[in-house]
Amino acid sequence: MASIITVPSSGLPALETYAKSSWWHRAWPILAVTALALVFAAGILSYGNPVPIDSPGYWIIVQSRLTALGTIAFVAVSQALATVLFHTATNNRILTPSILGFDALYVLTQTALVFVFGASASSLEGIPKILAQSALMVLFATLLYGWLFSGKRQNLHLLLLVGVVLGIGFGSVSTLMQRLLTPSEFDVLSARLFGSISKGNPEYLPFAAAIVGAILVFVWLRRRTYDVVSLGRDVAIGLGVNYRREVRTILILVAVLVSVAVTMVGPMTFFGFLVATLTYQFARGDSHAEKIPLAIAIGMATLLGATFVLKHVFAAAGLVTVIIEFAGGILFLVVLLRKGMR
Repeated sequence: MASIITVPSSGLPALETYAKSSWWHRAWPILAVTALALVFAAGILSYGNPVPIDSPGYWIIVQSRLTALGTIAFVAVSQALATVLFHTATNNRILTPSILGFDALYVLTQTALVFVFGASASSLEGIPKILAQSALMVLFATLLYGWLFSGKRQNLHLLLLVGVVLGIGFGSVSTLMQRLLTPSEFDVLSARLFGSISKGNPEYLPFAAAIVGAILVFVWLRRRTYDVVSLGRDVAIGLGVNYRREVRTILILVAVLVSVAVTMVGPMTFFGFLVATLTYQFARGDSHAEKIPLAIAIGMATLLGATFVLKHVFAAAGLVTVIIEFAGGILFLVVLLRKGMR
């Protein structure tokens, strides 16, 4: 009997080697993408600097570029984390928060500001405005998702339908108000509605980074619980997880992440979906301990790479969000069609 339960000493090195190779097998995509992101970041900071490196002016230019770099990092973390968490809560990898009315609500709030205050709405900038917009979007998402994911109404098709209907309704009201604006007021509004990395204000970044950092720490501490939530409602309840409370918490976190990102840099509908889909393709497992850092690394590498190439190769830095949204939209259609054919 002892010979059956005793592990031979010669097998221990093999088990240890397997454990090490398994860790490397999971970690190397994260390390590779992170290294690529660091290369692009270094290129953005130093490439094309007209001042010699031994001159004080060189570091002044580098410091000015750090603002764009911080904005890119903020957007990558918030959008990637929000989309992965949303897929965890909904157990569906096609839906994204932006498709369900977030962008339409942002357009409505911006249009209403310009409609009420006119061209002088551009002067209504500051922390109170950011907090008010974020609070409005968080309240909307919390009420909507909390209602649709509670009780017998927990239905993804109903969620998609309500989100699309609300998005159309918000869009219709926004269009009506936009038609009543003067040309100068419409120009002010257009600048607000165009998603751009250059919108990132260095005065707001510390506050936004603190919010996103706190959420990231909270999610990382709850990563094992979210692994269970991603298995589905019945399995999670069977394993002792308070599924309703966890889903509501996740949706509130998603609402905060997306609202702050949209308020800071404007709407980016398909960026989160693009990052999440690439993450699922490169991830070696389904644990959040692997998906979260990989999604953040892919988001940073995507934004940094697009910024570097379009700015220094094609001299078209303003098209970064346009190109990424176009690629994300094409990928969304491809995934949707493939799912529909199965």
